[in-house]
Amino acid sequence: MEISVIGIGDNVVDKYLHSGIMYPGGNALNFSVYAKLAGVPSAFMGAFGNDEAARHIQNVLRELDIDMTHCRHYDGENGYACIRLNNGDREFVSSNKNGVLRENPLVLSQDDLHFIANFSLVHSSINGHLESELEKIKHQHNLISFDFSGRGTNSYFQDVCPWVDYGFISCGDLSPDQIKEKIALLYQYGCRHIIATRGHKSVYYFSKDGYLEWCPEYIEPIDTLGAGDAFLTGFMLSIIQTGIAEPDNEKVMRAMRDGGKSAANVLSQYGAFGFGKPYSAC
Repeated sequence: MEISVIGIGDNVVDKYLHSGIMYPGGNALNFSVYAKLAGVPSAFMGAFGNDEAARHIQNVLRELDIDMTHCRHYDGENGYACIRLNNGDREFVSSNKNGVLRENPLVLSQDDLHFIANFSLVHSSINGHLESELEKIKHQHNLISFDFSGRGTNSYFQDVCPWVDYGFISCGDLSPDQIKEKIALLYQYGCRHIIATRGHKSVYYFSKDGYLEWCPEYIEPIDTLGAGDAFLTGFMLSIIQTGIAEPDNEKVMRAMRDGGKSAANVLSQYGAFGFGKPYSAC
């Protein structure tokens, strides 16, 4: 089965304070890159500034042969985040909150929608400023995955969940009971498949068929940045490669293991996927 995917939303450079090196990143961008590195044709749609960070990311995407023909370009700062590592665990110190994308959220044209309709899967996140456009995308009959991270209010979930097929939530600080409450809320609001991650501890999956739980093998990280994005990319690629709209438990467990393998590959390098470059101080 031939598949292709598109990430729509955020792109940033992650500026590492301890080394003075910046790396391309951002949830939607990482998704597109991880898919391409896994051998799946991919595209990225977002907004670029006109600074050195934007130029670096675009050069990397050209090198990886990732389609960015439908990206927007603006005068101003590209998205960036300043990162500190604490025993391999990334900590966000500061950011410009996605730069020009926050100032110029994507409004999808008919040409954009025709382009998006060609892809097997559309992925975005709470950082993508795409909420108002999800209904348009869903009307193209695309499968949509969405990363809520660890954020979102009840009203936000109520607005977004009806258009999301696979929703990912980060629940590292929640108890199992609290996780199940949050999963139930997203399902109630319309998200059909919910995947809750707790870092290296465990992953919960919920659909109309009930709960599944998977525990990954612990790997000592060099850098955890991008591991969650790699997990969701590996999971979703495994799901769509089955060609089945409602995967059974065996296929979901395989997808979680595939996601775990993708995440493990990221833990052994700096940055979400490398391509580091020196930057001026944050």
